[in-house]
Amino acid sequence: MTEPAEPSPSWGIGQTLGGFARACRAAGLPVTADRERTFLRACAATGLGDRRGVYWAGRATLTASPADLAAYDQVFTGWFGGRPMHAVSHDEPPAPTTVQASLEEPAGGEGPGEQEQQVVRAAASAQEVLRHRDVAGLAPADRAALRRQFATLRPRPPTRPARRHTRARRGEVDGRATVRAHLRNLGEPTRIRWRDKAMRRRRVVLLVDVSGSMSSYADALLRLAHTVVQSSPATTEVFTVGTRLTHVTRALRERDPDRALLAAGETVPDWSGGTRLGEAVDVFLRRWGRRGMARGAVVVVLSDGWERQAPEALGEQMRRLRALAHRVIWVNPHRGKAGYAPVQAGIVAALPHVDEFVAGHSLAAFEELLDVIAEA
Repeated sequence: MTEPAEPSPSWGIGQTLGGFARACRAAGLPVTADRERTFLRACAATGLGDRRGVYWAGRATLTASPADLAAYDQVFTGWFGGRPMHAVSHDEPPAPTTVQASLEEPAGGEGPGEQEQQVVRAAASAQEVLRHRDVAGLAPADRAALRRQFATLRPRPPTRPARRHTRARRGEVDGRATVRAHLRNLGEPTRIRWRDKAMRRRRVVLLVDVSGSMSSYADALLRLAHTVVQSSPATTEVFTVGTRLTHVTRALRERDPDRALLAAGETVPDWSGGTRLGEAVDVFLRRWGRRGMARGAVVVVLSDGWERQAPEALGEQMRRLRALAHRVIWVNPHRGKAGYAPVQAGIVAALPHVDEFVAGHSLAAFEELLDVIAEA
């Protein structure tokens, strides 16, 4: 059994526990209203500040068979963060030892026989390993190292053809420029001038889910948003999504990432709360999207898809968003995990109106996401 993580101060809120029970229901567990009430009473009896107690209270009341345990563990880890909790620890067989040949030149005193008896272990660099690890399960020291690696990301803004032309070495003949060159040369033939469509940066809009189920990824996703804003501050807009929609672009324009996230945290009133994705997208479309922010833009939704309200409303708002935007990209932190299937009601309703459905759980996944945005 894994050791419990530090208790979260938000567990004292009954809304968080109720949201967890509804998330289990959305994941396919047989959570009825009676089971939810029993779960809340069990949490009150075991203590709301005890992560292990909350885990076992939910496991005893929200699951009905061993087949429900894997989905329950996944929802619990995604909702409350920390390391996974498992009831039984299975003894795994030791991994087979791999003997690899060294690529270095042999030392002067070593012969072939001594080299065959020597086992060479090749280890990847710690930075490379960290790039592919899930940010939700990192220790504090690894999180600090990962934050420093965000400086290595190089976002490339997507572009679109402008109405005006610019000089070029190839493309179409620029008749006016060619004639002016002939006149300056007193009518004598001169080289032909060429022109091509000028390129302008396309707007990028990021909708970052900061609800309770995304609390273990929210810091990394906002740091990713800060990196995108710093690369193209004039054409990037960032909103946080929870129980309400909050515009945090101004806070993320602060050059220092720690100060920027601190300013964003002071702006966001619904951190680690519930999720109203459909309502938030509707507010974005009414206040900003239809006025021009979403028209022809690349809109990126970073969320796990847990919808508190009716998923049909989210599907309708995503349809309206897709009609305005150039491309819609949905980033799900669980997309890159083995065995994941998009079965959440919100994801199922939104996917028909999404152009790209990509992972967002590690630094390597963030790099791939930036490439998808650049090529949109």
